[in-house]
Amino acid sequence: MFPVLETERLLGLNQRMNKIGIGLVGCGTVGSGLIRNLPKANALIGERLGIELEIRGIAVKDPSKSRPNLPVQAVADWKKVVADPAVQIVVELVGGTAEAFQIAEACLKAGKPLVTANKALLAERGQELIPLASQSKAPVYFEASVAGGIPVLKALREGLVANQLLGLHGIINGTSNYILSRMAEAGSDFPTALQQAKDLGYAEADDRLDVDGIDAAHKASILCLLAYGFLPKFSEIPVEGIRHVSAQDVSFAHQLGYVIKLLAMVRPVGSDRVEVRVAPTLLPARHPMASVHGAFNAVGLIGNLSGPVQLTGRGAGPDATSSALLADLAEAAKNLCDKSPGPALPKAGGKMKLMGKGESVGRFYVRLEVEDRPGVLAQVAGIFGTEKIGISSVLQPEGHGAGSVPLVFLLEAAPESSLQKAVSQIAKLPNSRSPARIFRVEDLS
Repeated sequence: MFPVLETERLLGLNQRMNKIGIGLVGCGTVGSGLIRNLPKANALIGERLGIELEIRGIAVKDPSKSRPNLPVQAVADWKKVVADPAVQIVVELVGGTAEAFQIAEACLKAGKPLVTANKALLAERGQELIPLASQSKAPVYFEASVAGGIPVLKALREGLVANQLLGLHGIINGTSNYILSRMAEAGSDFPTALQQAKDLGYAEADDRLDVDGIDAAHKASILCLLAYGFLPKFSEIPVEGIRHVSAQDVSFAHQLGYVIKLLAMVRPVGSDRVEVRVAPTLLPARHPMASVHGAFNAVGLIGNLSGPVQLTGRGAGPDATSSALLADLAEAAKNLCDKSPGPALPKAGGKMKLMGKGESVGRFYVRLEVEDRPGVLAQVAGIFGTEKIGISSVLQPEGHGAGSVPLVFLLEAAPESSLQKAVSQIAKLPNSRSPARIFRVEDLS
């Protein structure tokens, strides 16, 4: 192309480029990653959408802290950023729920689109946030709140919009998946694998959100909202973490042909209930979900038309989260330019109800510690039989001292309430040495 014509072409592009002002509230690891990745992303967004994203305000708790390469001077008062007429879209990255809700409320009342990566805000304050967004007619974009670089919410909102969702399941916490992967691959015990995760920066000093399943439960509730238009009360979701998964359990699961993963499940039960839970779960070693290792995430979606779909990728980290944030910013900016209202949040009400704790039916792994005496296996099997619980497999490894031996059962599908009755009776046996260790089993077929 001749130089003059090329110059005219570039000038024409610049004249057509729509600049959209962004306000950033919070500039920690994720916010810094967004700023770092914005220049290269802007080139692509400009070429593809004719839009340039421009950061025009940043609010942080301590503006005096050294933050090199900020595009604008940071301020302490986030209200100034939200109220700034030059800021057209607000990105909330402060975390938590109290202050984050105040920021979201101010943003939506100002009629400005909100982009957030805050899964706790949506899961725990969504019942307040959703009507607020509806009243203000300002959209909320939250792709970055679930599974980082995996566009699973986009898949639910758009790619599978014509499907009836038959169920969702996912490995949606990278820290827990790394720990369980190390336990399976290196034979590490839980404390050792947890420390390795902290040394590599996968786990925070306060590891409760990740290890105790809370982070995954936040994400599961958001998946439920998009899949079924129902946001469960967060405190009612059954959540189990991985602290009680032992190297012994990982080994026994392997011998039975399974892998232990922290699995989030969301699926309809009948026409008016949804089961949402997070728990360590045995998956068949041959299933694609079982091969998701390290800090990677995966989400499986089952549509009545699409069949099973699995999305796998990096679920956290500044780059993966930036990918989702930038996608939301690009969509929000385009909708502003096109004067489109943007995606509406589901109403979060309707007729659906959360299945209560203990009401589910499923298969289970049960490990017992019993006295090494003849007849104990028959006693335990008899109790399972009384509660009409079938046994698929039994492992009887050699004892490990003090006259006790592990007994491992893989059970057929049964009501959880029946299992709890059986386990309670087994605990009263004179030969029982310690509480039963129970994990769910899912074939995901």
